[in-house]
Amino acid sequence: MAERRTRRSFTREFKAQAVKRLLDGDKGLSEVATELGIGTGQLSQWRTEHLAAGSAEALAVRKAEQAETQRLKREVKRLEEEVEILRKAAAFFARGIA
Repeated sequence: MAERRTRRSFTREFKAQAVKRLLDGDKGLSEVATELGIGTGQLSQWRTEHLAAGSAEALAVRKAEQAETQRLKREVKRLEEEVEILRKAAAFFARGIA
């Protein structure tokens, strides 16, 4: 009978470094996987997970930026209304004095 191999576990740092090496380097998937002693399917899965996490982070940042932009636009509108009220009040009082 074939001997059962124990399942290996890898740290997040190792996975991140492996994906970084794959994305930054000039080597292909199979070359990087062979150098690290892991299967190509495993490295491919890590790359997919990394890219998905990156796009999720980018989406979260974009949503936060949109919310901040909306808040700032509301504040600008409120301040513009205040300025208009003050202009009208200044004109009213200027007529009363003269």
